[in-house]
Amino acid sequence: METKLNIQIIIGSTRQNRFSEKPARYIFDELKKKENVNVELVDLRDWPLPFFDEPMSPFRLNGNYSNEMAKKWSAKINEADAFIMVAPEYNHGYPAVLKNAIDCLGHEWKDKPVGFVSYGSAGGARCIEQLRQVVIELKMHPIKSSIHLPSEVYFGAMKENVPVPTEIFQPIREGMGGDRVELFFNELIHLGGIFKGVREAVAA
Repeated sequence: METKLNIQIIIGSTRQNRFSEKPARYIFDELKKKENVNVELVDLRDWPLPFFDEPMSPFRLNGNYSNEMAKKWSAKINEADAFIMVAPEYNHGYPAVLKNAIDCLGHEWKDKPVGFVSYGSAGGARCIEQLRQVVIELKMHPIKSSIHLPSEVYFGAMKENVPVPTEIFQPIREGMGGDRVELFFNELIHLGGIFKGVREAVAA
């Protein structure tokens, strides 16, 4: 890639004593080691968006949002070429705050790949399964690989402060499936580069 890929890691929980910033920070620190990428943590605590209440779909609004925070959120998401969403599983689903942050925008998400990191019951599998359905409707491109935190990582990291010692996350880099973190990164970066090139060609 001639220009760096801008990847945003969205922390998809805002609750008190949340766990999500621990894996998000780990992913952030590991991804920064890659060449040709700019990585940014985007914490939804810093984006107090109203519940979506526009009179029409964001795809029809074309960025003309009535709420000032939504306008700023639009500009922030427009900066990214790819995303990683880190979210817990709540009652077989994902947090409402993340769904609202997604729903507030339209074209800003289009033709950008996204990967998911989750934890909780069943390793966050149902959270990710539902998020895949949502982002496809937004014309995003969810990568095949995902990162599900096993219980030993979750409980080990739970006892630690941010940043969590790297060795606690080592199990997700080992095992029968190989290094799941590296596979996840490589797939996201590869697809991100392809779609960045397509968007630039269309805009030229």
